[in-house]
Amino acid sequence: MIEKTPLSGCLVITPKRFGDDRGFFSETWNRQALQGLGVDIDFVQDNHSLSRQAGTLRGLHFQAPPRAQAKLVRVVRGSVFDVAVDYRKTSPTFGKWFGLVLSAENGQQLLVPEGFLHGFLTLEPNTEVLYKCSDYYAPSHDHSVRYDDPDIAIDWPAPVTTLSDKDAAAPYSANLPTPFD
Repeated sequence: MIEKTPLSGCLVITPKRFGDDRGFFSETWNRQALQGLGVDIDFVQDNHSLSRQAGTLRGLHFQAPPRAQAKLVRVVRGSVFDVAVDYRKTSPTFGKWFGLVLSAENGQQLLVPEGFLHGFLTLEPNTEVLYKCSDYYAPSHDHSVRYDDPDIAIDWPAPVTTLSDKDAAAPYSANLPTPFD
């Protein structure tokens, strides 16, 4: 099932789960099926993160063009509050954010298009997040915006207790003009 969010191109994907006494089976990405629904992305890299503590914040990250990335994010253990921020300056929802709880239990995924900031806050210890990327990691194009940027004003549902040095030093959006036209 695919649900639109208030941000154009940002989608919530809930794959079907087939369960029995062993557990469940779920197809989390099927290019052909999603192309038929208008989602046509060539993912080239998968990333896996473990956050040991609840309250760990990762983000808000993006890669600038020509190395911009779309991401398909899911949680395989624990839960996160996952956020996408429209950073496309010509978009009617520029600067607006959308967030939802992704968990191993609910199996939902967030499709974050190119031109968006992305970040998440772990809600449980030992949370593992997997995400597909449409371009390879390119350090020279990698950027961050502060998670507590007052112009974006994300309503994080829990306190931030752990943050990388990179994310703690990230600039506010007013000091980092968007590269997305």
